[in-house]
Amino acid sequence: MSRKNIIIIGAAGRDFHNFNTFFRDNTEYRVVAFTAAQIPDIDGRKYPAELAGSLYPEGIPIHSEDQLPRLIEKLQVKTCVFSYSDLPYQKVMSIGAVVNAAGANFTLLGTNDTMIESTKPVIAVCAVRTGCGKSQTSRKVIEQLMERGLKVVAIRHPMPYGDLVAQKVQRFASIDDLNIHKCTIEEMEEYEPHVVRGNVIYAGVDYEAILRAAENDPDGCDVILWDGGNNDFPFYKSDLTIGVVDPHRAGHELSYYPGEVVLRISDTVVINKMDTAPPEGIQIVRESIAKVNPTATVIDGASPIRVDNPEVIKGKRVLVVEDGPTLTHGEMKIGAGVVAARKFGASELVDPRPFTVGKLSETFEIYPEIGTLLPAMGYGEEQLNDLESTINSSDCDSVVIGTPIDLNRLIDIKKPNTRVYYDLQEIGEPNLAGVLKEFIEKHNLA
Repeated sequence: MSRKNIIIIGAAGRDFHNFNTFFRDNTEYRVVAFTAAQIPDIDGRKYPAELAGSLYPEGIPIHSEDQLPRLIEKLQVKTCVFSYSDLPYQKVMSIGAVVNAAGANFTLLGTNDTMIESTKPVIAVCAVRTGCGKSQTSRKVIEQLMERGLKVVAIRHPMPYGDLVAQKVQRFASIDDLNIHKCTIEEMEEYEPHVVRGNVIYAGVDYEAILRAAENDPDGCDVILWDGGNNDFPFYKSDLTIGVVDPHRAGHELSYYPGEVVLRISDTVVINKMDTAPPEGIQIVRESIAKVNPTATVIDGASPIRVDNPEVIKGKRVLVVEDGPTLTHGEMKIGAGVVAARKFGASELVDPRPFTVGKLSETFEIYPEIGTLLPAMGYGEEQLNDLESTINSSDCDSVVIGTPIDLNRLIDIKKPNTRVYYDLQEIGEPNLAGVLKEFIEKHNLA
């Protein structure tokens, strides 16, 4: 029987995982190409033969997604598998229409065919959109487990933008490891908060190999913590799934893919940012949870803001720098930096657009709705240089850094600046302590 030609539509993450778990050794199919979106400079490369397996001795080419109709015809493609996250349903089905119009089938892989089983108990923390507060929820879970004397090893959703072979399995246990692995800003923002708290975090490309390494970590492992990315559902079969929703974007939990999947499979749902969200947004989110997952435990949460130096903000014209992906495909209009600027009395938010250069200018062309915020894009050295230049040339009194890491460690900011901090704060009961107590007792971890 001839193998069916497949294209995997992705963004250097879920696409590679879907290939590894379902297609890599599957003789019914031939993956003839990946297409890439969202991540700059990823197209034109290959998924390497060293990772692709014996059926793909030449590796698999990666093309820009805008080439999809031409590729379907040229490569005689039977089916395209959609494999990336945080898109509105309208956009997902628009891509499906492009595929169908070109003659191919359009499909999505589900949890049964893509989740890997662990030998350790697994807690998955996911979100219905990028920027809901998933990472701070993961940190809170880890802190509470560590307080009980448990060894927690975190595994982060993939962000493999460099040498994919070298990034097959990555282990981060110290700040030095971030430099050894040549991490981007986006990677540092996710890994650094873990290692400074004393737990190990893994990431990379091959998530079965990563899982086996984490289970056998040299420092020990009692629990695996899946720290999800964007609004994707877990790569691993989870014993406890915690989903985070954002009332600032009420309704998105039922209109973005695969965020609704996350909401439907969550055992516990955290409603975050209730301290700054409008009451009507909170009510819409509550109704969404009740509609599609009425048996979930619902935890109310806030994200209180603090800064190093409020005087840098008070009465000043400030440039606010926020987490890049949260502003771009997360579509957030207000982040931690904006909340801090308002809370501590900034006189004005300075528009960065007249001062952007290079790749940052391109980012605003692609995502014009970002507005008067500056996304901390740092997928490579060129973007870091552009970020530094844009900040230093901006006509502002000071800079509010709303990213999860201190940008001063990566670039030379010549203007007065202060960093914003935010952690999950649960409101009343139920709370994570109670949820985790049940988890620990169920798996005899006490």
